[in-house]
Amino acid sequence: MLKTILSISGKSGLYKLVSQSKNMIIVESLIDGKRMPSYSHDKVVALSDIAMFTDEGEVPLHYVLEKVRAKENGQQATIDPKETPDRLRAYFGEILPTFDRERVYPTDIKKLIAWYNLLIKNGITDFSVKEESEPVK
Repeated sequence: MLKTILSISGKSGLYKLVSQSKNMIIVESLIDGKRMPSYSHDKVVALSDIAMFTDEGEVPLHYVLEKVRAKENGQQATIDPKETPDRLRAYFGEILPTFDRERVYPTDIKKLIAWYNLLIKNGITDFSVKEESEPVK
């Protein structure tokens, strides 16, 4: 599911991929449901391609989102994304104790919590990244 949920640089929120063509894609905002084009010069990243830094390397975002969902029992996050940096780091430490405290900034944690809440609000709770299988002939 996370392969079709997109982050667009310079635009707030998350977007669902609706359609694509040669030079642009059509996306739908998860905030207000409005559709708009995103062109090839926009920096668009699928959530399935994002990772968080840990002391051991990188952890895929879908793993982190699953950990948040488990902690929150599938509900909205109990912490406000506008909390102090120390509280955000403490909360994130409960979810991912080995996160790299030098390379994961409070703004990254704020964005993660906001994205998680937006996904849950829109009924998107399947954070797995499944590979498309070839049809059987």
